[in-house]
Amino acid sequence: MKVLSVNAGSSSLKFQMYEMPSEDVLISGLFERIGIDGSYTIKYQGQKVKKEVALPTHKDAVQLLIEELKNYHVVENLDEIKGVGHRVVHGGDKYADSVVITDEVIKTLEELVPLAPLHNPANITVINVFKELVPDACQVAVFDTGFHQTMPEENFLYPVPYEWYQKYGVRKYGFHGTSHKYVSGRCQELLGKEDAKIIVCHIGNGGSISAIKNGKCIDTSMGLSPNAGIMMGTRAGDIDASMVLYMKNNAQMTVEEIDNALNKKSGLLGISGVSSDSRDIEDGMKQGNERCILAQKMYVRKIVNYIAQYYVLLGGADAICFTAGVGENSKDTRRDIIEELACLGIKIDPARNDVRGEETLISTDDSTCKVYIIPTDEEVMIARDTYQFATK
Repeated sequence: MKVLSVNAGSSSLKFQMYEMPSEDVLISGLFERIGIDGSYTIKYQGQKVKKEVALPTHKDAVQLLIEELKNYHVVENLDEIKGVGHRVVHGGDKYADSVVITDEVIKTLEELVPLAPLHNPANITVINVFKELVPDACQVAVFDTGFHQTMPEENFLYPVPYEWYQKYGVRKYGFHGTSHKYVSGRCQELLGKEDAKIIVCHIGNGGSISAIKNGKCIDTSMGLSPNAGIMMGTRAGDIDASMVLYMKNNAQMTVEEIDNALNKKSGLLGISGVSSDSRDIEDGMKQGNERCILAQKMYVRKIVNYIAQYYVLLGGADAICFTAGVGENSKDTRRDIIEELACLGIKIDPARNDVRGEETLISTDDSTCKVYIIPTDEEVMIARDTYQFATK
């Protein structure tokens, strides 16, 4: 059965087609700069092709995607596509699990747009286009927030007037849920136990840490929005809320300007003044750039603080898992983080840690907690859920 996993961003569209249930990847690709100038990359049978092309809207990207599926003879007829799984950023507290997309589901996603104004509209647009172009396929929504809906009230509520939660849905939702679910599930397999206590560090340009017990999330670092928790590439993470009013009054900035700065001009970029990319920060450190050194110290500290907090919350941990761009590829950042946790008896093996993008154990044999690199695979999680609904 052919199943398509789709991940629509505000100006991008990533896809991967699988033959299920074997999970063989038939073709994948990424459409970028939608609404700006446009380009896309297709990966097929070990070959990568990049093309520059006008992509005014997400609908244009979807139509081109379908054309390429036919051009590469991945499908001869669109009826061969039995399921399309969509990564949807925000499901609020309405959806804890993936669902078949109905008109009612789309209406709910529209109501949730204020919680994800950049992403949910793109998700809805792409869903509607696929429903129009591939009407017989089972369309499934897989929510970024879904996995975190097992958090208890004391962990997801903010200490603000309770009516804010009742009337406006102000609470911690968490994100990267599909990644946290995949990585923690894979870690359970590696440990050989379902009742494991796991801390997942999904650290890339965006980043979040989660505490997982018996396969369920009990806390996570991102909050009402993705701009909460750890310091990220361009996001500030946790800050004193009074900073917004202070900058409004003293820098004559609008709330929108402040929000833009906290989301797009802060984090590693804001402190280093060089880049939001961890690789550039590491290069700057080697050159003696003091602000890059400072940015890395702050970045590591914010991550360590959450790991330590969740270590206590879980009553210890069986494993810490690193995933996503930085987590999978930066041996220096992993080393710096684990060295800060030495007081807990957690140790890293330099030789084991000297890898990029490979699933492997990197802790020492006498470490009190196992430390793994587990490359994430959100697309296959989307495909699995979609396949389950398509075969019902």
